[in-house]
Amino acid sequence: MNWKSLLLGIGAGFAAGYTAKQLLDKQEASPEKVLSHVKSLLKKDGKIQGSWIIMKPEVYQKFDLPYTVYRGGITKNTDGQQEQFEFIADAKTGSILELTAY
Repeated sequence: MNWKSLLLGIGAGFAAGYTAKQLLDKQEASPEKVLSHVKSLLKKDGKIQGSWIIMKPEVYQKFDLPYTVYRGGITKNTDGQQEQFEFIADAKTGSILELTAY
């Protein structure tokens, strides 16, 4: 095998891998996935009655760090009591950054 061909193949593979990684890192989780994740965390001790999420991500700052987030809410029933929650979740990971009970 020719060394030039080998080095060209390695270089092309590296460039393709790097480009693919950059594209995947910029992807956000879908709002449906984020809502499903939050619901799964909150339904452990009660039944979910309703939920909503704003489909357009927005920029949010917490502790001087910028995040791209989704906002949403959940209503659940725990031992006959209705509880309402609003959440702010990271759009990339789905992690809850803030959860407020009303």
